Amino acid sequence: MDIGKINVEELQRKLAEANATWEAEETHLSLLTSQEQQNWLGLTPPTNAQSITEIEQKIPSILESIQTETLGAVNLPPVFDLRNINGKNFVTSIKNQKDCGSCVSFGTIATVEASLRMQHNDPNLQVDFSEAHLFFCHGQADGRNCSTGWWPPSAYEALKTKGVVDESCYPYDEGLTKKDCSGLCTDSNNRLTKIKSYTELTGNPAKIKEWLSTKGPVSAAIIVYQDFLSYRKGVYKHVTGNQVGGHCISIVGYDDSQGCWICKNSWNNTWGEQGFFRIAYGECGIDHWCNHGVDAI
Repeated sequence: MDIGKINVEELQRKLAEANATWEAEETHLSLLTSQEQQNWLGLTPPTNAQSITEIEQKIPSILESIQTETLGAVNLPPVFDLRNINGKNFVTSIKNQKDCGSCVSFGTIATVEASLRMQHNDPNLQVDFSEAHLFFCHGQADGRNCSTGWWPPSAYEALKTKGVVDESCYPYDEGLTKKDCSGLCTDSNNRLTKIKSYTELTGNPAKIKEWLSTKGPVSAAIIVYQDFLSYRKGVYKHVTGNQVGGHCISIVGYDDSQGCWICKNSWNNTWGEQGFFRIAYGECGIDHWCNHGVDAI
């Protein structure tokens, strides 16, 4: 029996029984087989990093400690959302990685794009970097592809040492077709943007909040369970279903009253809350596995 395709009615019953803080619906991911679902993720830690299994084992103690950790974030606003800073939206538009394990490219670039807008204090700054360049050129040079996925620190190193071009120099759909670096525009060397530095924030929710409210978004790694694929709205907490794999996203805000992070995903704007989602502090390893902010670009 395929453990993929999700019975959403059964999931909705379980959410009701659990008094869950979120709602489910049928999505383009819930209809897929388990192998197809994995293709929409793509975060794979190297051997020297914490594995999914190790993070899973730590989650109960993380959830126990999270209350005291987040309360440590004194003198910070109780709610912060990069999509609405005095009515201004510093977050770039939702994108779609499709059925390729390129989430690391999307999660890190989403973080870089909004960080650049924050550094310029300009929510209208036209910025759209090429996930195809980062993944199919730099990721491929790292031995990574749609099937194997990638790891955020490796992507940030590439963004720092090699740089990334704009989307029109290498559009993502073309990258998906070619699956290598051959689609890069001819003047790519003149169109590179590099980040100067990035900072690890893993395991420090108070520091992540401070970073969000002063500098910009923070990339994160999460464990995806089957029920998350059917997420519609609300504050997600894992209720039921098997683990599907690791996924990279960008945290763009938080809300202490709801005890949650506000995040940008890369599964198109038809999924979740117009492509975004909220997830409880500590859930799925979001603030304790692999978190980074971009210092300067």
